Amino acid sequence: MANMAQAIRMALHFAEKNLNLKDVFGQDVGAPLGGVFTATQGLAKSWNTPLDERGIIGMASGIAMTGNRCVAEIQFCDYIFNTIDLLKIAGNTLWCTNGQVPMPLVVMTPVGAGIRGSVYHSHSFDAWATRLPGWKVVMPSNPLDAYGLLLSAIDDPNPVLFLKPKALMRVRGRELIPGEPTDEGELKGMIDAPLGDRSKWKPRWPALEDYRVDIGKARIVRTGTALTLVTYGRHVLMAEEIARELAQQGIDLELIDLRSLYPYDWRTIKKSVEKTGRVIFLNEDTEVTNFGEHLAYRVTQELFYTLQARPLVLAGKNLPGIGLHPHLEEASVPHKHEILESIKGVVAEVP
Repeated sequence: MANMAQAIRMALHFAEKNLNLKDVFGQDVGAPLGGVFTATQGLAKSWNTPLDERGIIGMASGIAMTGNRCVAEIQFCDYIFNTIDLLKIAGNTLWCTNGQVPMPLVVMTPVGAGIRGSVYHSHSFDAWATRLPGWKVVMPSNPLDAYGLLLSAIDDPNPVLFLKPKALMRVRGRELIPGEPTDEGELKGMIDAPLGDRSKWKPRWPALEDYRVDIGKARIVRTGTALTLVTYGRHVLMAEEIARELAQQGIDLELIDLRSLYPYDWRTIKKSVEKTGRVIFLNEDTEVTNFGEHLAYRVTQELFYTLQARPLVLAGKNLPGIGLHPHLEEASVPHKHEILESIKGVVAEVP
């Protein structure tokens, strides 16, 4: 099974061949590295830019305004903040021109902790991203969704932020990408560049097929009746493990992988909370003005008389950064013990 970096690479190759993707660019995105996580390795349309985030977003916006599809990468989301004004303009261009100026633009950037990246390589961007009107925002939790969401993003006339969880880039999926060989070693030999001299290396791409995940559609990972847990990105895998443990203790958890932060699948959230009466919104961005707060507010406003317990937002601590030491990182963002205790606390509440 492909890992997420390989899935992204295969989606970009498919888009080069079938979706008229013209450019893939960013710092170290082209040869020989193919991106810091190797997610753009071997692509025909990839090229390197200077270390200039504003230049990357400005170039991407200009390419998109001509009607050409492009994917731009900011190497880590920690360095995207100096482009906020340009992202805002890219987000309102299609709307301001009444659809006359297209913006088929995708910005990819790795997000979150989990790789011991310390202060400058552990930031989250999901809350900021959802405050950019005009942008669609997606974050996959597995390789197949990464492939399907990226193809949908590239084919969308709106600008899309594709947030890649850093901690999941080397995690293998449980389902094959359509057209992917069944043998992991065979796939690696076909599309992973060897170490050392890569000047003559060329990938041998599998016969990939079209596969889409609709932007705005969540995935019910596990059904249950005791509590609804809504999350995305790397916490989906953690939540799955927790749900299995809780099931052995008689707590039947319903787990929703949001996949799209905006537009988000309110219908799926609403139906689930109406069934369980309890909900936790889990993510690793900082807890103050967190995206989960909006979802908890909407649940309170629209489903107040359905609730059996207060909605809970479980998020990262409101700190300037995340420390390098594993204990500091784990104390900064929600981890297994904290999530378990929070779930048990909400389930135990009596209205």
